[in-house]
Amino acid sequence: MMEGKNESLKQLFQQEFSKMVAVISKQFGLHYIEIAEDIVSETFLLAAETWGLKGIPPNPPAWLYTVAKQKAFYHFRRNKILQEKVIPAIRNKMEVTDELNFSSENIKESQLQMMFAICNPAIASESQIGLALRILCGFGIDEIAEAFLSNKETINKRLFRAKEKLRSEKIKMEMPSENDISSRLDNVLHIIYLLFTEGYYSQTQNQILRKDLCLEAICLGFMLTEYERTNCPKTNALMALMSFHASRFNARQTDNDVVVLYERQNDKLWDLNLINQGTRFLDASMQGNELSSYHLEAKIAYWHCTKEDTNEKWEDILGLYNQLLSVNYSPSVALNRIYALYKVYGQEAALIEAEKLNLENNHFYFLLLGELNAGTDNEKAKHYWQKAHTLAKTDTERQHILKKINRLEQ
Repeated sequence: MMEGKNESLKQLFQQEFSKMVAVISKQFGLHYIEIAEDIVSETFLLAAETWGLKGIPPNPPAWLYTVAKQKAFYHFRRNKILQEKVIPAIRNKMEVTDELNFSSENIKESQLQMMFAICNPAIASESQIGLALRILCGFGIDEIAEAFLSNKETINKRLFRAKEKLRSEKIKMEMPSENDISSRLDNVLHIIYLLFTEGYYSQTQNQILRKDLCLEAICLGFMLTEYERTNCPKTNALMALMSFHASRFNARQTDNDVVVLYERQNDKLWDLNLINQGTRFLDASMQGNELSSYHLEAKIAYWHCTKEDTNEKWEDILGLYNQLLSVNYSPSVALNRIYALYKVYGQEAALIEAEKLNLENNHFYFLLLGELNAGTDNEKAKHYWQKAHTLAKTDTERQHILKKINRLEQ
């Protein structure tokens, strides 16, 4: 019974932490973001103690908001911060009352402003991701460390530097001006994209954490689609991309954490609701003349949510990869293009192009070379898979590659 309560509280923490920190930071200033975090953490600690004795209240969020309000104003009054620092700093901008506004409208506005503040280009990209996980998604330090295959000390130092940057650069919780909104949105979308890929391609063995990372990234994207100035084609394209990828999350790996190649995935495990959601966002992204890398990736991801294996499909995917490489080159895109090339022009053409890539430190590269040689030159295939085994980053991957080598030898 207690385990169920702890799980409910954990889910509530992830849902409400970011909202409460955003509202408190908006009221008293981003300079006090760490105090806002402490107040919210103390509120949840009190909730764990009180609810453990008296049971969960009828409206848990309302209980949390009430306690957070009391703790926030007590803290600022006790330390004379409210009268001496906060009010003089914001007197001309807003009226400070004894009431924190936890209305749904103010929560959304505060979270959106917080998103742009955290994703300010003045802060290093890796620190933006850490802050986003902590402040926007409500992940604990242990979870962030696990997601990055790092340790608590490193993550704490990274977050400390990021918060210092928020203060030294005097970054405010406000929406960018009309002139800056597009470029600033690009950075926000990039951080959400990195958050999603961190979950989708993560090496951590924690499947629940990986899925949570992806779902939180989608939630942040949803927030942007609900605000007129940020609900633009590239935002919808990113939402489509994430929805399509997330739809195949349960099919792309086995219970033993082995990656299942696309052709061998069980499409009954695909999430049709997410596929339909992705299709709606893809349609919305087609408004106007903008063509971002998210548009191209989303269309590729759309094709991968259909099991049909036609020349038209793979020719379109190959064309999209060609465009994507010209817009935003990356080794992983170049590698994925080789598979599309193989489907359209066959094994020999794919091998010629693959050998040109020369991605010496990429075990996926040697896995692909092995696949392309298997059946025609098994010795070569074995050689490439042995290289992939040497470069593989996890025991699970190494075991998977050994099985391929053993099957080849048999």
